[in-house]
Amino acid sequence: MDKIIAFVIQLAFIALLVILGIVFSKGKGSFLIAGYNTAGPEEKKKYDEKALCRFMGKLMFILAGCYAVIMFATVLDRTEFIWGGIVLILVICVWAVIYANTGNRFRKRK
Repeated sequence: MDKIIAFVIQLAFIALLVILGIVFSKGKGSFLIAGYNTAGPEEKKKYDEKALCRFMGKLMFILAGCYAVIMFATVLDRTEFIWGGIVLILVICVWAVIYANTGNRFRKRK
């Protein structure tokens, strides 16, 4: 019974990540991006909002895939894959922060 509850909760979380991925991939939902939503109007004009949202959409799909690994590992009682999925999520999040904040990738071209 506990595995079923864990499976349903994890599946709901994966569905949330996929829905966010779809929203971001359409170039919408910038108000959900931390840092961008708190920037002033002048600062927001410097960034390509659609490109930033598309990047976040791809990131959500990747994180959903990583969490799917954790979900199946939980059902199969494979602790090593659970830890592998957690490490993978952490590595991808660190990479995404570094990627997004270097190289002015999302700045508008003049």
